[in-house]
Amino acid sequence: MPLSAGDKLGPYEILAPLGAGGMGEVYRARDPRLNRDVAIKQLKGNHSARFDQEAHAIAALNHPHICQIYDVGRDYLVLEYVEGSPIQGPMHEADAVRAASQIAAALEAAHAKGILHRDLKPGNILMTTAGAKLLDFGLAKLVSDDEATLTIGVSGTPLYMSPEQAEGKSLDARSDVFSFGAVLYELLSGRRAFDSLAAVLRDEPRPLEASSGLQKIVWRCLRKSPADRFTSMTELKTALDQIAAKPVTEHQPSIAVLPFANMSGDKEQEYFSDGLAEEIINALVKVPGLKVIARTSAFAFKGQNTDIRKIAETLGVTTVLEGSVRRSGNRIRVTAQLITAADGSHLWSERYDREMSDVFAVQDEISAAISGALQVKLSPAAAAKPRYTPKLPAYEALLKAKHFHWKVTVESMEQAKEFYEQAIALDPNYALAHALYADYLFGRTTLAMTPLREAAPIARALAQRALQLDPALPEAHSILGILAADFDFNWKEVDSELALATANDSASPHCHFVCGLSLLGAGRRAEAVSQMEQAIQGDPLQTTTRVFLGACLGAVGRDAEAEQHFRQAMHLDPNFFWSYVYLAELYVGRGMFAEALPIAGRAFDLSPWYAPSIGLYAGLLVRKGEAGRGKELAQKLGSGEAYGASMGWALFHICCNEIDLAADWYEKAIEERDSLVPSTLQTAIGEPVRANSRWPKLAALMNLPSESASQKV
Repeated sequence: MPLSAGDKLGPYEILAPLGAGGMGEVYRARDPRLNRDVAIKQLKGNHSARFDQEAHAIAALNHPHICQIYDVGRDYLVLEYVEGSPIQGPMHEADAVRAASQIAAALEAAHAKGILHRDLKPGNILMTTAGAKLLDFGLAKLVSDDEATLTIGVSGTPLYMSPEQAEGKSLDARSDVFSFGAVLYELLSGRRAFDSLAAVLRDEPRPLEASSGLQKIVWRCLRKSPADRFTSMTELKTALDQIAAKPVTEHQPSIAVLPFANMSGDKEQEYFSDGLAEEIINALVKVPGLKVIARTSAFAFKGQNTDIRKIAETLGVTTVLEGSVRRSGNRIRVTAQLITAADGSHLWSERYDREMSDVFAVQDEISAAISGALQVKLSPAAAAKPRYTPKLPAYEALLKAKHFHWKVTVESMEQAKEFYEQAIALDPNYALAHALYADYLFGRTTLAMTPLREAAPIARALAQRALQLDPALPEAHSILGILAADFDFNWKEVDSELALATANDSASPHCHFVCGLSLLGAGRRAEAVSQMEQAIQGDPLQTTTRVFLGACLGAVGRDAEAEQHFRQAMHLDPNFFWSYVYLAELYVGRGMFAEALPIAGRAFDLSPWYAPSIGLYAGLLVRKGEAGRGKELAQKLGSGEAYGASMGWALFHICCNEIDLAADWYEKAIEERDSLVPSTLQTAIGEPVRANSRWPKLAALMNLPSESASQKV
């Protein structure tokens, strides 16, 4: 029966009810013997001998961030009374790290005594003037395991349970690590990581806006498998302390150049305003120590009228450049302003009224002004190198080519081809036009638009010509590197070209992406992860890069992080089919066929023409027991003559657990030089093939050591 003010419980005088506390009612009370206020939790029913034993163990804990137990009664606990309010997000990152470190220290002390919390949630953490204070410590362990699971479930905290706790399995310290991750996610975002118990078991939280180091900590805590989490609270606290130790003043200067507004009154001139912004991005990339966000991410906000501060927060930059372009005949007017993200104030602004032929000088002047405002400058080597000035019509043709290339539709890709060729014809000495056309041709092969055997010789000749014109051009070296990987299987040349592609500060995020793809094909998975991470730092909203970062992470066994990146890509573009293809492949590689089926179905819906989508979905339907439907769908792949069909059949047979047949088709795909075969064989879905007796032969066909099959890093 609930108690009221004035009632007594043992020697304690009840002052006021404080509410329900999971395993009972909580009251503020007075201890007349010591003349102090205490909190009393009256339990539901009498306790056992085990209760006494474990209560004494918890009482032995003496930590400034743990609410103390003072006494044990017949059906109640006497606890330290704490003045404070329940912790809640969103909190500033520094405050969240500070509170999280205090909570981790409390859990570390308890785990050292062999005590788990088992009910970690924001409601059990109070923020006081002295910092975070952890309540209800160990109460879930004071009863039998079965009772604990039942009690917690009734109290409404399954949303913070670890998957193994929700499934009634045995627990260790890593269960508290998972719950800690859910709490930290909420402190940073202001929302729960999971909205149902099913989500705890199956889903990843929505993307988290936080520093990359802190994101890594949260995602590692929230991995579904205990083996993938931090091994102890000590290890977790060390990681948090490293984040907290970074001086606030050591922020790298950073900038996002937004697409310039087209003020010409002619929508057809949009390519020019976009191109001008992109050329400024390319110039700023050459400034050492300046973080420059790539075109894809910076242009993601085009036409959205998003607040500058929100854009800067999303892209992780301190400054934003915005501007406009008005073109009339041979005259242009360019306005530009550099804005501080923190308060929206203007650091610099200027207007340029020039002849069209002066557009390159305007780009240089804007870049120099930004460098001056941010107190950074070009490296001596970059400053000394004269800039090639292309013929104006060729420059405009290249802008149009890139404009259509970025749309990535069948029609736009054909238009891009026309303008790339036009740019080269108008200025045969335009090195960048040659290199970007080579990159475009390789990109067509990954989308099964052109066979690699057909595209590779042309792309190689273009890249080589680009290097004759500009021997240090990173874009040319990176495309020669990926051709050496996917077409020649010449791994020594891959090393040489990739070293040149990333040798200077002007290597773009796309160069790092291509390097990562090449290294993945070589079986050098940890190096591939590093390159992809560098690419995503400079281009955080690029869905293709994020998908392949996920594939690389899955290849080294970091499955939870991999899935997170796939789902972030889906969030960025729900219709980008590669996100679903590669997540389904990760699930298949881990034997999670039921989870893979709806994801593969979505991939097929979005790309019914794409052989891997067909093969995955058809094979998973067969695996589910719908053999007729699955085999009928697989016939869309034909007899394997079409480019990419061999890969589709290989994936089909992996899903059906017919690994020898999958190896047959992979062998055919290698002979055909399917551009995605080397990298796919190194990811999660390739593991059954790499473990098969046929792998040494496949590895030899690609000049790879067969022992790379078992390498995780």
